[in-house]
Amino acid sequence: MAPLRRPRAAALAVVRRVRARRPPPATALVPPPHPFARALGLVAVVLLGAWLGLLVVGSVRTPVGPMDTRMTLRPSVSGGTKIDVAPLGALELDSHRAPLRLDVDLDRLDPVRSQALVANPERISGLQDEINRDVRDGVADLAVRSCVAVVSGATALGLVVYRRPRRALAAGGLALVLLAGSGGVAYASWNPKSVLEPRFSGLLSSAPSVVGNARSIVAEFDVYQKELARLVTNVTKLYDATSTLPAYRPDPGTMRVLHVSDIHLNPASWHVVRSLVEQYDIDVIIDSGDTMDHGSAAENAFLDPIPDLGAPYVWVRGNHDSMATQRYLERMGGGVHVLDEGRAVTVGGLRIAGWGDPQFTPDRSAENDGDPAEVLAGARLASKIRDQRAAGTPVDIAVAHNPVAAAETDGTVPLALAGHIHKQRTEILKRGTRLRIEGSTGGSGLRAVEGKKPDPVEASVLYLDRDTRRIQAWDEIRLGGLGLTTAEVSRHLADENEPGAHPSPEPSSGSPAPSPAPSGR
Repeated sequence: MAPLRRPRAAALAVVRRVRARRPPPATALVPPPHPFARALGLVAVVLLGAWLGLLVVGSVRTPVGPMDTRMTLRPSVSGGTKIDVAPLGALELDSHRAPLRLDVDLDRLDPVRSQALVANPERISGLQDEINRDVRDGVADLAVRSCVAVVSGATALGLVVYRRPRRALAAGGLALVLLAGSGGVAYASWNPKSVLEPRFSGLLSSAPSVVGNARSIVAEFDVYQKELARLVTNVTKLYDATSTLPAYRPDPGTMRVLHVSDIHLNPASWHVVRSLVEQYDIDVIIDSGDTMDHGSAAENAFLDPIPDLGAPYVWVRGNHDSMATQRYLERMGGGVHVLDEGRAVTVGGLRIAGWGDPQFTPDRSAENDGDPAEVLAGARLASKIRDQRAAGTPVDIAVAHNPVAAAETDGTVPLALAGHIHKQRTEILKRGTRLRIEGSTGGSGLRAVEGKKPDPVEASVLYLDRDTRRIQAWDEIRLGGLGLTTAEVSRHLADENEPGAHPSPEPSSGSPAPSPAPSGR
């Protein structure tokens, strides 16, 4: 037996020496994760889990007045509220700034509650209180459900990723903290006046009914409750049993001006203008020029639809419009008014003066005198406007094609209109005049098809008080490039018409200070 034990002992000794020489396990060489990477991974798990939770169970169905709605919280960069008025379009409100957006889908009009309102008209007087109560209850239910959704989603995903209950619970707790913080930010930035300036996108014919009437919005400074009730009432009308859209009924104390510019020979523009005149019951159309592309006599027939647009048409020459174009319009009649060299007309209760563009540059081969020529034309227009005021016929609106010229009327009129740069813009000049620059109502004409994405078709509806002839609000209208059926409508209020604001002073009649304006096309 002894000889057998010796080889076995020798073999065991060899095994021990081999094991002693064997390197440590590879896992011992892997460094532990960096704390920052671990924290970043935890945040990613929390955000993804919270989003999944909101997506799956983070919505509530609640009645708001006669409507059945579904409220949902969604992750967002800018926050706000989106109200889906299917199939007509959507309203967007800048109600708050937070990484969460409130989505409200108006599912259907409840026939029982609607019939109760029709049968008992006296209940409409209490509709705003009922709506506010319904909204508060719905938001409270949504807050509770969202807390459960984000905690459950983050905890479940944390358990799947980490396989440790403690880490999963940490993910759920962090999700709850982030949701509470987002809610605090939303509460701190809550803007109840956002219902005054909604953005509508959807059927163009629905915009006036859904957005509402500017005169009523401005006149009623008890803002949030009344406008929320008006919004639901408008939507209720749109879901009438006959499925027909209601006619837009403008306030008799509001004048409506349709501002168009830079049509650039796009024949679709006349259809857009005619539709807007009908939908908004426009009193006067103001065209700030560049209706043509080259100003040739062959293009003049393009202007023939103007007398049949449904409203008086006031026009000033742009740098793409020739004197031949101007003479053709001057002979047209039928409610067409051509303004040049400071001429003023009274149309639709408004006194309007204008000056044609001093430059004719239909292409790059034409010599361009630049801004000095525009400044001189604008100064002459301002002088004519001061003469009108001295004669007892003050001008309400000044019109020029180039913003550089229009800016020279600062201090002589409450409102100046221009185009040329193919972008919508509004600014208050140094002496108090509001300069409103229109985009291209022709979608930049043939230039619209040069790029990958056509330029939008843009126009504006201006609401002016019939007594003071001051602008109260305006709707910026943007249609998809070369399109005719869908629109985005953004409501804006003049600063002095914001609740609690003081009326702005009258523009002075002294010499205006030159104000630079952006160069254009």
